[in-house]
Amino acid sequence: MVVQVRRVDYRNPVDAAALVYLLDLYAQDPMGGATPLSDDTRERLCADLALRPHAASFIAWRGEEPVGLANCFEGYSTFKAQPLLNIHDMAVHPAHRGQGVGQALLAAVQQHARERGCCKLTLEVLTGNAQAQASYARFGFVGYQLVASAGHAVFLQKNI
Repeated sequence: MVVQVRRVDYRNPVDAAALVYLLDLYAQDPMGGATPLSDDTRERLCADLALRPHAASFIAWRGEEPVGLANCFEGYSTFKAQPLLNIHDMAVHPAHRGQGVGQALLAAVQQHARERGCCKLTLEVLTGNAQAQASYARFGFVGYQLVASAGHAVFLQKNI
């Protein structure tokens, strides 16, 4: 069955349920932290996303079944003086991995970024997630580096 990717309408109950389902599935995966979403997060997520004008989510569907998700947020490149689009979450249902779902999601995200005038796509991936890294490389992603002598970028976080 063909995969169709559609942008999420956060206020549409079908889209919202599919987004929460796929994100929770990802959160429970070891590559997503192996912890389900809290009830509070499940309840508030889509309403909160609807309030953020620079948020965009995409769901890959096989018929009526949601099989993949990309949550994105627009940022800004000061070096290019243009917007960029960060893929914050990228998830494919385990039963549908290796079947082109991720590539279809990435293509939809890239098209959206082009329409928004973005200069690049960004994302982070765990070093132990070889399958995702291979998918991103197939799509053209490379490690972030300004000059070779300075090394590659490292993603850090601090919870507050």
